[in-house]
Amino acid sequence: MTETQNKVEITFEDFKTEVLNDYKIATISRECSLLGRREVLTGKAKFGIFGDGKEIPQLALAKAFKNGDFRSGYYRDQTFMMAIGALSIEQFFAGLYGHTDLNFDPMSAGRQMGGHFATHSLDEKGNWKYLTDQKNSSADISPTAGQMPRLLGLAQASKIFRQVKGLEDKTNFSINGNEIAWGTIGNASTSEGLFFETINAAGVLQVPMVMSVWDDEYGISVHAKHQTTKENISEILKGFQRDEENEGFEIFTVNGWDYPTLVSTYEKAAAIAREEHVPVLIHVVELTQPQGHSTSGSHERYKNAERLAWETQFDCLTQMRNWLIENNLASTDELDEIDNKAKKEVLEGKKTAWQSFTNPTKEERNELVELLNSIAIQSENKVFTEKISADLSSIKEPIRKDILTTARKVLRMIVAESSKELLSKWIIDYTNKIQPKFSSHLFSQSNATVFSVAEVNPTYDETAEDVDARLVLRDNFDAIFTKYPESLIFGEDAGNIGDVNQGLEGMQEKYGELRVADVGIREASILGQGIGMAMRGLRPIAEIQYLDYLLYAIQIMSDDLATLQFRTAGRQKAPLIIRTRGHRLEGIWHSGSPMGMIINAIRGIHVLVPRNMTKAAGFYNTLLKTDEPALVIECLNGYRLKEKMPINLGEFTTPIGVVETIKEGKDITLVSYGSTLRLVEQAAKELLEIGIDCEIIDIQSLLPFDVNHDSVKSIAKTNRLLIIDEDVPGGASAYILQQIIEVQNGYKHLDSAPQTLAAKAHRPAYGTDGDYFSKPSVEDIYEKVYAIMSEVNPLKYKSLY
Repeated sequence: MTETQNKVEITFEDFKTEVLNDYKIATISRECSLLGRREVLTGKAKFGIFGDGKEIPQLALAKAFKNGDFRSGYYRDQTFMMAIGALSIEQFFAGLYGHTDLNFDPMSAGRQMGGHFATHSLDEKGNWKYLTDQKNSSADISPTAGQMPRLLGLAQASKIFRQVKGLEDKTNFSINGNEIAWGTIGNASTSEGLFFETINAAGVLQVPMVMSVWDDEYGISVHAKHQTTKENISEILKGFQRDEENEGFEIFTVNGWDYPTLVSTYEKAAAIAREEHVPVLIHVVELTQPQGHSTSGSHERYKNAERLAWETQFDCLTQMRNWLIENNLASTDELDEIDNKAKKEVLEGKKTAWQSFTNPTKEERNELVELLNSIAIQSENKVFTEKISADLSSIKEPIRKDILTTARKVLRMIVAESSKELLSKWIIDYTNKIQPKFSSHLFSQSNATVFSVAEVNPTYDETAEDVDARLVLRDNFDAIFTKYPESLIFGEDAGNIGDVNQGLEGMQEKYGELRVADVGIREASILGQGIGMAMRGLRPIAEIQYLDYLLYAIQIMSDDLATLQFRTAGRQKAPLIIRTRGHRLEGIWHSGSPMGMIINAIRGIHVLVPRNMTKAAGFYNTLLKTDEPALVIECLNGYRLKEKMPINLGEFTTPIGVVETIKEGKDITLVSYGSTLRLVEQAAKELLEIGIDCEIIDIQSLLPFDVNHDSVKSIAKTNRLLIIDEDVPGGASAYILQQIIEVQNGYKHLDSAPQTLAAKAHRPAYGTDGDYFSKPSVEDIYEKVYAIMSEVNPLKYKSLY
């Protein structure tokens, strides 16, 4: 029996208590918005964006929201979070102030501005909690409609858990796929492509997703007539409405001030999505925004008097209050009492949050003041030190910047004095204590990081023959899908034909259409599917057909996946593997290598660049033992090259963050990765014929880069460095150079200027000649190395040009 069928009848008094409690929650939420705005305008908080005007529909949503469900939402959902018990008054203000203690701001430990909500999927050690025992909210992001792709994956996970065999024991993640993924968005943001892409995909996949559109007719100051055709998102989505012959969406439209109708609408929507796995769109219209979009401006600037008067009359709190009185559920006096208590509660909660936020900083300030005063007694700069200390002491509400700035300024003045050591140590200790509050958890800090996996080399039968390299991948994927029932892969052409390069040949037939799936041409929501499913305990591999197409999804990777552990201070994770292929094909759109752009946009995701398919397969095996996201870029022109077939498929691992020396030499170190290594090896072979002995290092992993600092060990031997890359000049080669020269202190060992050899600044032109004249060739590499050695010994290596 489903939850909706197993309802218990309640008495009138129970009903009255419930609706009055709803009114109280809505009133508290409104007071938080009003007082929160004042906190920003008085300078206590930096910026405010609040949920006023959206309170009543969020109460209705919360009533239909069950344990195990997930929200992927909009930064105005504070009432919903309060209604499910996941946000207190104190936590609301802690988030507004940016409290860096997760115990006070459990949403993000001050890393996101207020209005961005999350629950904890992980314990303090990074282990999964029992998600089906709690109500869940995936961590919000600000980019409009950026929450949509992830929503698709959160919903699809329920379908996977319900229909794929072997997952029945994963009850900490799902109970027979009964969980709904609830999305929320503002009406203006439905104009974003991510919204339409996700809505279309949800209709195709038929997943339990309920999408709420909060419609107040504006997007910041821009009216709906400039945002949406017909000024009505549900009207233009009517073609998605399911019927007797066609699958699609169920679509509801409801007034945002109509409490009883909202409650019944959300109950209907939940039943459809939870039981039938049909997506639902709820267009909540006639909403208001009493304080405008945010604290950055006033809505009186763009709303006329008629609109403002209508908003006053149809404010959802006012309308709920009227409904309570008209239906004899409460008197005016009773509601006034609730209002007054709410104001006092919010005021007290705000004061408590402010004290909790400021007291630790004041204690830290006082500690430094005491130290500076003791230093001043014996300092030649006593007057100046005491003055600076007094200035810091006089700041009524200091922030940590004030403290550290003061200490560092005094350090300059006493640099020649004995007390310098004392202050220097204090600054270092203080920075080491405070910096992690702002910088921790870019990557996992659990026991399942990529560095926890021991290297296991591939092993071979004595009679092993060379096979097409794509078969190594295929058979390794076969081993993976057998070993990990929670693993699945999906992408354009990944299913029926076994991917464009046959690396998944026969896998759909063996493991079914849900585990090895074809999807439409929609890269951003492919990434979103992977993020959402990974957040619910599955191990998805999201395939982007070509590296160039990754640009469609780079925003989702950068803003959502890469920041997830960071913006939740380690309390949510999505160990998604992204599979793609690139390098050295001939043409603009299928052979680009925008690695510099990628690695600098997605810090927080590992970027792996295997030179062959055995290395790639080893990366997949490694990653499935970890809890971190990664991008694996296979060599596009390597699938038909020959490699030996390992016998320990699914078991051998390629270490992440470890370079490999694939040829030793004494004259110069050549550093590269991917398909370009084959050109480097050929050039090195030709250079050896004239007495130039090159050492070749395969990076293997761009993020992280060479954690053992083996590159600098090579340079210490050869004293020369050339980095070869097919990205644009100053792209990934500049990053590699910075890592070796600056991070590894490689400059100490160089007898020649370190150099890079990259592709041309334009995209690669079409054809073999296009590749030759666009990217480094064997001759380019040969001549670059020759020129470096000619500078060293011009008599032996006479100038070529």
